[in-house]
Amino acid sequence: MSRPLQGITVVSLEQAIAAPFCTRQLADLGARVIKIERPGGGDFARAYDTRVRGQSSHFVWTNRSKESLTLDLKHEAAGALLRKLLAGADVLVQNLAPGAAARLGLDYASLSGDFPRLIVCDISGYGADGPYRDKKAYDLLVQSESGFVSVTGTPEEGVKAGASVADIAAGMYAYSNILAALLERGQTGRGKRIDISMLEATVEWMGFPLYYAFDGAAPPPRAGAAHATIYPYGPFPTGDGKTVMVGLQNEREWAAFCATVLQDPDLASHPDYADNSRRSANRDTLRARIVAVFSALDADQVIARLEAARIANARVNTMADVWAHPQLAARGRWREVETPAGAVPALLPPGATEARMDPVPAVGQQTDAILAELGCTPEDIRALHAAGAL
Repeated sequence: MSRPLQGITVVSLEQAIAAPFCTRQLADLGARVIKIERPGGGDFARAYDTRVRGQSSHFVWTNRSKESLTLDLKHEAAGALLRKLLAGADVLVQNLAPGAAARLGLDYASLSGDFPRLIVCDISGYGADGPYRDKKAYDLLVQSESGFVSVTGTPEEGVKAGASVADIAAGMYAYSNILAALLERGQTGRGKRIDISMLEATVEWMGFPLYYAFDGAAPPPRAGAAHATIYPYGPFPTGDGKTVMVGLQNEREWAAFCATVLQDPDLASHPDYADNSRRSANRDTLRARIVAVFSALDADQVIARLEAARIANARVNTMADVWAHPQLAARGRWREVETPAGAVPALLPPGATEARMDPVPAVGQQTDAILAELGCTPEDIRALHAAGAL
């Protein structure tokens, strides 16, 4: 079937999560993504864990629908092979160590003269200039530098997010900027450089706490899984040992919560809880009242009362619960993707009714085929293998 990026070729010097997550989105839309990997072990994210039939959970998630070409970028033959590859490419994505692409002659300034239509997207921790430009950056470190950890967790301790939010943010901004650059190239005929910083991507996501703390004001307090400033808005235990997330937004909902869920309509006008500011200030005593009611009910009964009152709610699901989530099943959001160790389920990309969901490649699986496309003879390819270039 025809897909939006069919005919677009992306070459990616990628590792870890940010760049692979970006290029997987491009592959989902039909782009041909050629992933350059180290000979032998390949992308080091392949070895993060062995949770998916002996394969890395991170790698399986971010690398479907790609072709793997192994190439030692420091080998004397690598530069000529890459330039042959880039001659037919539309986009180059790289998240190598700071300065590595420039030293290899793979920065936009070095390439744009010969490849004026090439879009070059650089993904780094802190950007190409400034005092942090050479600083190593990993997801946890950028979550810390961006202030994310300072507003996440409990009053006693800041914590990181359970998912790689800094990597994901950078990958998604790289993806959207590449799509915009392709549209711009359609008008100008020229490529461009895109400079994506994990720090800037994550700080953009920090807009609410930044403005909440504007002009020296106190930041939002860490409140665990509860909302920092709205109450009741957060997790509450139920009598069967489960947890239900409750989210109230206004006074109408507060009155309905008291009448239908707590079955105590007079509580709505109690002077300690008559508006959100007072409920938030007195959250400890209010929580005790709510927990006392919920402890006599199981999670299904609590959710039934919340639904009857039209109060937003959610179950605090485990990963096993999400795999079996009835809403995802009802909407047909699961597909199967092949991997070197067999088929695994994969979520259809959000917004898509169909998408390219081809196999996750083994290290170097397409190396010889890609080199043959570039005009290398079987003898050439054998010689490159023997020389350790591939």
